[in-house]
Amino acid sequence: MSVFGNYARYYDLLYRDKDYVGEAQFIHQLIQNHAPEAQDILELGCGTGNHAVLLAKEGYKVHGVDLSEQMLQKANSRISQLPPELTSKLKFSHGDICHIKLNQTFDVVLSLFHVISYQTTNESLLAAFATVKEHLKPGGIFIFDVWYGPAVLSDRPTVRVKRLEDEEISVTRIAEPAMYPNHNLVDVNYHVFIKDKDNGLVEELQETHRMRYLFKPELELLFNQFSLELIECREWMSNSEPGFNTWGVYFVIRG
Repeated sequence: MSVFGNYARYYDLLYRDKDYVGEAQFIHQLIQNHAPEAQDILELGCGTGNHAVLLAKEGYKVHGVDLSEQMLQKANSRISQLPPELTSKLKFSHGDICHIKLNQTFDVVLSLFHVISYQTTNESLLAAFATVKEHLKPGGIFIFDVWYGPAVLSDRPTVRVKRLEDEEISVTRIAEPAMYPNHNLVDVNYHVFIKDKDNGLVEELQETHRMRYLFKPELELLFNQFSLELIECREWMSNSEPGFNTWGVYFVIRG
């Protein structure tokens, strides 16, 4: 997802309030529930490697893939500071999840933080699932989350402002949505201001993240097409049944 390129430097700051530790534990528990013998993981859309490092600490070997070279630079920088026993469990590759071929299969494929919702066309969705199918061992599981259609339409996206800072910079991010109901798409138009605390200079960035909200029946068509079996569908980070107020929903699929 090259749209992240401009502010990869600020990504970890923007999402430092994200509960990576809790999410990694949640994923670990899902794996233990559905594939307890799993040893290796392919993470499609690994970003700066936060989840990958935490899952490696649980004993998994993790191969992360991302389209953003800037994100992968941060991921590799992160693992360079880890002890060798952890570094040996981590690998990152540059590539598009719609096209990458690693000539390897994995016990678990992950795609978190709505990476699947960034596949905004039918062609890219099909290509992403083909990648999953090609890299998933028979009987392995695919775990992913999406923007959930019923909630997006019931609790529509609004303008949001996020402010964060560290010792060097302060960041203000304004997100303005534009919806396209006939295409199941939302453009999230980001306006980001980054202030350097040393010299007071302000850098301004603008970019758009196009997201597709998805519905369970259309995903089931994809699962059927690739001979994948739906085994769990719940609210992200809980055991609640998805509904009209559930923006983030995860699916567990068996290959």
